[in-house]
Amino acid sequence: MMEQKPIEGWKVIDGGQMPEDYLSVIRREQPDVLMLVDAADMGLEPGAIRSLDEEDVATECLMTTHSLPITILLKSLHECCGNVVFVGVQPAQTEFFGALTPEVQAAVEKIYGFLAQGAHAFEDIPSVEEESDEGAPDADAQDNGLR
Repeated sequence: MMEQKPIEGWKVIDGGQMPEDYLSVIRREQPDVLMLVDAADMGLEPGAIRSLDEEDVATECLMTTHSLPITILLKSLHECCGNVVFVGVQPAQTEFFGALTPEVQAAVEKIYGFLAQGAHAFEDIPSVEEESDEGAPDADAQDNGLR
């Protein structure tokens, strides 16, 4: 989406299955803010959006299809970027090479909308810890349309 409709102040890199291949490009750019968006099986409703950190990835056993563990990638990104924001989107299906579902497409559009609002609008994305004991999102997340 960002490739077709760029947002001023943001560059997009489609890391695909091997985002670690782009570390040298990111190190050269040294962005103030880097947002990494990836599918994350968090046990939520499809399309749910959450801000994650290294501890979430390490302790929640999030599924990854990448060749390098995401925790190592995040540590490397923290070394060269001012602020690293890792956004997980709950997939509807976890099969390899599954089609993009409407729920996930809607989540991508919401993330795009946050970026279009301004550099720090993404700070409204709730963290995975903001889930209640029943697994339902908190009231703020529902108000933001983040499920």
